[in-house]
Order: sequence, then C-alpha cells, then structure tokens
Amino acid sequence: MTNNGSTFRAVTLPFIIFTAIWGSTWIVIRDQLGTVPAQWSVTYRFVIAAIAMALVANWKGESLRIGTRGMAAAAFLGLTQFCINFNAVYLAERHITSGVVATVFALLLIPSSLMAWALLGHRPSLRFAVSSLVAVGGIGLLFVHELQEHPADRAQIAAGIGLTLVGMLGASVANVVQARPEVRRFPLYAILAWSMAAGALIDGAIAVIMTGPPVFDPRPAYWFGVFYLALLASVLTFSLYYPVVRRIGPGKAAYSSVLVPIIAMGFSTAFEGYRWTALTIAGAILALGGMVAALGRNRSKIAAPDAA
Repeated sequence: MTNNGSTFRAVTLPFIIFTAIWGSTWIVIRDQLGTVPAQWSVTYRFVIAAIAMALVANWKGESLRIGTRGMAAAAFLGLTQFCINFNAVYLAERHITSGVVATVFALLLIPSSLMAWALLGHRPSLRFAVSSLVAVGGIGLLFVHELQEHPADRAQIAAGIGLTLVGMLGASVANVVQARPEVRRFPLYAILAWSMAAGALIDGAIAVIMTGPPVFDPRPAYWFGVFYLALLASVLTFSLYYPVVRRIGPGKAAYSSVLVPIIAMGFSTAFEGYRWTALTIAGAILALGGMVAALGRNRSKIAAPDAA
C-alpha cells in the first residue's frame, strides 16, 4: 500500500466521516426536543453509547478494569463532557437555531487553550489571541442578528447562547483533563466507555430530579435519532477522532471545528428556515475565518472536537 493510500485510510477518510457526522448532529438534536425532556434524551443516548463503546473496547482488546483512579477520572469526564456539555447543548436548542448553537460552540478551542495555558503550561501565540478576538466578534454579529430578528425573544436568545457557553465550558474542562498524563495512560476506549456510563448515570439522576420518571416518544424517527446520536455521533466519531489526533496532532485535527458549523448552518437553512443577511454572512465569515487563522499557527495539545 502506498503512503498516500495509507494516509487516506488512516487520516483523510476518518476526518471526512467524523466532521460530516458532527455537522449533522445539531439538526438531529432538534427533533429530540419534543415529547421527551432533553435530560432523558441525553440519558438514553449515553446508555446506548456506553454499552456500544464497551463492546468496542473489548473488540480492541482493552480491559475495562481501569482501577479506582481510572474510575474517578471517568466520573469527572462523564460529569463535564457527557452531562454538563450535552445537557446544556440540548437545552440551548430549545431557544435558538441549531446552526447558531453550532457556530457559537465552534469557539470551544478558545477556552480549551486558555485552560491549557493555566493548567498545563501550553501558552497560546499572539496570533491565536488576536484571531480568537476576531472570531468572538463574528459571534457577536450573529447575536445582534438574532436580537434584530426576534426583538421580543431577547430572553430566549440570551438563554440559548448562555446555555451553549455553559456546554462549551464543560467540554473545555473535559478536554484539558483528557490531556493530562495521568488520564492519558488509561486505555482510550475503556475510559471512554466508563465516562459515557458515568455520564448516563448522572444524566438519569438529573432527569429524575428535574423532570420526573422516564418519558418515551413512540415515534420511530425519535429513536432513529437517539441511535444515530449514540452510535454514529458518539461511538463512531470518538473512535475515529482520537486516533487521528494521535497521528497528525490536535492542531490539524481541530480544523473540523471550522467545518462543522458550516455544515450545521447548511442544515439549519434547509430545515429550520434560517435566514441569511449581510450581518449573518459577515458574522459567520469573521467567526470561521478567525478560527482558521487561530488554528493555522496553533500548537495547543488540547483536542477540541465539536462533539454534539
């Protein structure tokens, strides 16, 4: 096999797959927000994902016995990545369009890099800081557009963007923790399986406290969405993403964070009636262009997938 063929199978093809799937998840989540409370939808997703990831770990020959410290790390990752992050994102889509949520969430690399600087000593460059400010300015234009389009729904818009930022913070903390040597020493698929299981347990407890007993949607489309998000958007994508990160580095792999919101905004335009204006086009260009410029020289060791 040629080197180009090996690179295509090991890097290019997985990159295309996980980027395309993550770009589609935002619109799929929208259909999850009907009869079933968001907290229960997240719980169902990660119950299924945890079981499937455990099977992947077994297939890869990884032991699920990761010890007390491994379980503690998995519990923390479950809380931050698979509870706080996903619950906040699901709830955010009750207030603003999925495309806007995806675009705001694309700024995940910024808090991840700042936390990496504070906790791991990975200092970002001046170029990264300036480019990040440009991206934030673009998000600000999208926020202004939402306020102009829906002046009576300012509280809804603020809540949606606020929840997205909470989810982004949870994911950022998880990314930094995953990069620490004491966590990276555990088998990848095994700790992901336990993290998803811990997240599902915490999600379920929160769902009971906040919404009551489990609620089920009999529609086949709902359960198709749950399994799509659990198996393809969680198990498959994480299984493809992290090997790519280890092969080419998180800086290059993080270019998916630029492509994902473009795909998501396309779905939002087609299915949610998102209306493009000069302001939103300028905002999207600044946000995504700023992220491209930031990633161009970024040497951060923090992986920041746009996983939703």
